[in-house]
Amino acid sequence: MKQVHHSGAYDSWSDPQMTISILESDPPGTLAIGFPFDEELKQLVKRVPGRRWVPEGKVWTIPSRQAAVDTFLKLLLEKGYFPEDQPNQTSSPAPPSPVLRQYREAMNARHFSPRTIQAYTQWTEKFLAANASVRPARLSEDEINRFLTRLAVEERVSASTQNQALAALLFLFRNVLGNPSDDIGEVIRAKKPVKLPVVMGKSEVKLVLAELKGDARLAVSILYGTGMRLMECLELRVQDIDFSRNEIMVRNGKGAKDRVTMLPLSLKPAIEKHLVRVRELHDKDLGEGWGRVLLPGALDRKYPNASSEFAWQWVFPQERRWKNTETGNQGRHHMDPSILQRAVHEAVLKAGISKRVSCHTFRHSFATHLLENGYDIRTVQELLGHSDVKTTMIYTHVLNRGPSGVISPADIFLQ
Repeated sequence: MKQVHHSGAYDSWSDPQMTISILESDPPGTLAIGFPFDEELKQLVKRVPGRRWVPEGKVWTIPSRQAAVDTFLKLLLEKGYFPEDQPNQTSSPAPPSPVLRQYREAMNARHFSPRTIQAYTQWTEKFLAANASVRPARLSEDEINRFLTRLAVEERVSASTQNQALAALLFLFRNVLGNPSDDIGEVIRAKKPVKLPVVMGKSEVKLVLAELKGDARLAVSILYGTGMRLMECLELRVQDIDFSRNEIMVRNGKGAKDRVTMLPLSLKPAIEKHLVRVRELHDKDLGEGWGRVLLPGALDRKYPNASSEFAWQWVFPQERRWKNTETGNQGRHHMDPSILQRAVHEAVLKAGISKRVSCHTFRHSFATHLLENGYDIRTVQELLGHSDVKTTMIYTHVLNRGPSGVISPADIFLQ
C-alpha cells in the first residue's frame, strides 16, 4: 500500500515499506523527502519549486513554506499517494481511493493525453469530495447537476470549463461506475459562446517576427508558415521534415492524428542551417557519452539504438542537457513552450501591437491569410487538421473583405 509517514527526526525517514517521509532538515527552512527509490516519486519531487538533491544524505529537500508543502501533497494525491491528515501523527493513513485509481487506469488504457488525464482527474476529485457522503455507486445526475450549477453560479467558470468538467464526470459514470448514458438522465450542458479568433494582419506578422531572434524566430516562422500548434512545432523530430517533397509530417497532433503540411520554401535555407547546428550539438553529446532522446511508446525497447540516431532528435532541442542526479545520465528534451511564449509576448510589446497575441495567433493568421489569398476552405481544413469543416469556417468571419467580399454601402455612397 502506498502511504505517507510524517516524522520530526531527520535520520529516521528510512522504512523498508513503500513509505514516504517528510522530515525537518538542515539548513533551517527546508524539509527532507525520504523514500525508497521510485522513478515516479522522484519526478513528483522535481516538480516542486525550490527542490534540491542532497548527495550527502541521498535525500531531496523542499522549502518548508506552506505553498511548497501543499504543492507536493497535491501531487501525491493526484498520483494515488494519500498523506495523513495531520503531520507528526503515526495513525494509519487513509486508504487509496479505488474509484480514482480505476479512473486513471481507464483513461490510460484509452491512451488519453497526459493533460487530459490531469484535467479530468482534478474534476473527478472535486466532484467526489463534494459528494463524500454519497457512495460512488449511488451517485446520479442530481449530484452532477448540483456540482455543475455550483461551478457556474458560485465559481463563475466559463462555459468551456463547465463542459470540460461535465465530460470528466460522464467518463466517470460510463467507464468506471458502469452507468451508461441512458441511465444518467438529463444533465446541464453549458452553451459555449462563439468567439472569433484574434488574427494579425500580414504587416503585423512581419513586425513581430522582426523582434524575434535565433531559434525563437525560426520556430514562430514555422508556426505561421505551416499553421501548426505550439507543441506540434516543438515536438518535431528531424525525420519529420522532408526537404525533397517540401513537406512536414505532424505526428500525434490533437486527437492523436497525423497530418502533412507544407514546408515553406522561404524557410528551407534557415531550417537546413539550423539542423546543421543541431547535428553538431548531437555529435558533441554523443562524443561525451550521451546523445539519447526519449522515444514515443515502447520504441526504445523495440529499437534499442534508435534513441541515439540523429533522425529521432528534436528539431528544437533544449539549450542545456538535463541530468539524472541519481544515475548520472544526461540528455536533451525539446525546447520548453514557456520560452517561446515569453519570447512572443515580449516581441509583441516591442512591436507596439495592441492585440492579444499568443503563439496560437500565428495559426489563426495562417488560416485567415490562406483564405484571403483564394485557397478553398477544404484545403485549409486539411492543413489545420480539423475533423469538421465547420471548425475551419470560423475564419471566414474574420476575412478582411468579409465571407463574400461584400463592400459596405458607406464605401460606395458616402465617398
